[in-house]
Amino acid sequence: MALPLGSEASTLGAEAEVRHQGASWPQYLGRKAGGAAISLAMVVLLGFFAFRMLPGDPVRSLSTGRQVSAEQLELLRRQYGLDQPLPAQFWRYLTDLLQGDLGLSYTFNRPVGSLILERLGPTLLLTGSAAVISLLLGLWLGQRAAWRRGSAFDRGQTGLALVFWSVPTFWVGLLLLLIFGGGLRWFPTGGMVTAGSDDTGFGYLFDVARHLVLPLVTMVAVVYAQYLMVMRASLIEEMSSDYLTTARAKGLREAEVRRKHAVPNALLPTVTLVFLTLGGLIGGAVTVETVFSWPGLGYLTFTALSTPDLPLLQGTFVVFSGIVILMNFCAELAYRVLDPRLRTG
Repeated sequence: MALPLGSEASTLGAEAEVRHQGASWPQYLGRKAGGAAISLAMVVLLGFFAFRMLPGDPVRSLSTGRQVSAEQLELLRRQYGLDQPLPAQFWRYLTDLLQGDLGLSYTFNRPVGSLILERLGPTLLLTGSAAVISLLLGLWLGQRAAWRRGSAFDRGQTGLALVFWSVPTFWVGLLLLLIFGGGLRWFPTGGMVTAGSDDTGFGYLFDVARHLVLPLVTMVAVVYAQYLMVMRASLIEEMSSDYLTTARAKGLREAEVRRKHAVPNALLPTVTLVFLTLGGLIGGAVTVETVFSWPGLGYLTFTALSTPDLPLLQGTFVVFSGIVILMNFCAELAYRVLDPRLRTG
């Protein structure tokens, strides 16, 4: 997910929000919650009609390799409601969704809601671990690179981060899979646990950790650069501030000036980026989970695309988009809490 970098993005965002300064918390929450609700409604609308435009007949895909008569195909269409006009299908989907029913999967013949809940844990394990590691790594390297601006460390880390950020995620995953999975055989090449394994306790956790390494490294490699670049740009902007000169005049060491004064003030754009990236990470898990056959929501979405399994695609699309919208909403709230300009009346 490409995001705007550094002080320019944060300044533009702050200027836009400052126009609304003086609004009370209830007004601010109401405006942001209303925007999020409208976005979610558009997601539901777009998700339903966009997936109806996919090529392929779900019923014919489900019966591939079997001797099925035209009457049986028609019976399946009636069973899934595909013989109804599109507006009628949408109305049924909408009323079921409002009752918390995401429909029945064509492929698995199970409720979509239970399938999503079943796969949510592996996705959160992968994306949550990747988010924490990439955040810590990116912030640490970013503030070091900014403080040594123009040095070999700065040029090397910035260049490496940009390379990882530029290459396609699946390409990094396939490369790691080829070298460390197929060539050196250090790590498993797919899945979350070894097939047929009956390990429990520590043995099970160790098995999951070994399967997690390659997809985790892939996600960290393509995400940490965003934190590094934003932190570096934000800290460089802070380095010319007068309060740092005052801190040095008081006799503080350079490490203390950076850690106690410059870094805390440079964190504001990064905090909002964290929420935005979290939402994008979960959505972006489709590629990584597919490459490594990681049994999460991303791999479930890939499986649904091959049919196409319309209820499952709609369900995962709403969940992915809902998480992104929720994270954007949290970022708006965090920005108002952390930036005093947005609270002054």
